[in-house]
Amino acid sequence: MSLLSSILLGFIQGLTEFLPVSSSGHLAIAEHLLGMSGASDIPEFFDVLLHLGTLVAVFVAYWAEVRDMVLEFFRGAKDLAHGTTPTPIPPARRMILLIIVGTLPLFVVLPIKDLVEGLADNMYFVGGALLVTGCLLFASDRVRKGHKSERSARIQDVLVVGLAQAIATCPGISRSGTTITAGCFVGFDRKFAVRYSFLMSIPAILGANILSLKDAVSAGIIWADVPVYLVGVVVAAGVGYACIRLLKMIAEKGKFGFFAYYCWAAGVVTLILTLLQN
Repeated sequence: MSLLSSILLGFIQGLTEFLPVSSSGHLAIAEHLLGMSGASDIPEFFDVLLHLGTLVAVFVAYWAEVRDMVLEFFRGAKDLAHGTTPTPIPPARRMILLIIVGTLPLFVVLPIKDLVEGLADNMYFVGGALLVTGCLLFASDRVRKGHKSERSARIQDVLVVGLAQAIATCPGISRSGTTITAGCFVGFDRKFAVRYSFLMSIPAILGANILSLKDAVSAGIIWADVPVYLVGVVVAAGVGYACIRLLKMIAEKGKFGFFAYYCWAAGVVTLILTLLQN
């Protein structure tokens, strides 16, 4: 792999992982409609590293929250061993519980993982999914501002957001856009909706990469290319961090409209091109 390809792929990964435009949907469009047959022809080990790069971006953007949760995890383990429970429960400890509960719906997708991934071959589905994503983003701007945070969010609230994340495994449905919108609908404060969405992505991305790592190692690792891979990882992390900062600002102001119009346009173009090719 060339250095330029690594940088370009790192840029695309960082850009599409967090902006609410569905990276999986755009990848499918590139392959099936634009004739870019090698759009997903990325070495599996490099793909794993790119996702870890965007995970680093989340850690950097929310370092204080991640640090507090790690500390509270060990404090919670100590309290459990001594049979004590602080009152009230520290916010960071409660956030750990909310993230665990919100991640549970993803396990429902595991048995049908291949079926869901196969939807990327159906351009009618991808185009329709982009239209749905646009509608969700458009609606999120018009939801009354909520006030719930990790101190007051209910278990049923985070289950709704977790279900949205599970649905967003479908190509064309944006993970960040769908989970932030779901958070707004259940009454989350906008800042908390964004923060919860990205913190909840940590176990999702990490789990997906652990599952992919075995296949990546089996496919073989070209060790001579690893330094080039690492350049792409740094680019993915840097661009991903910038996109997180941008999305935080946009969501707080309730200005998802631009992305809604973009997704509608992309969805309509996808459907038209599919009809013309059939």
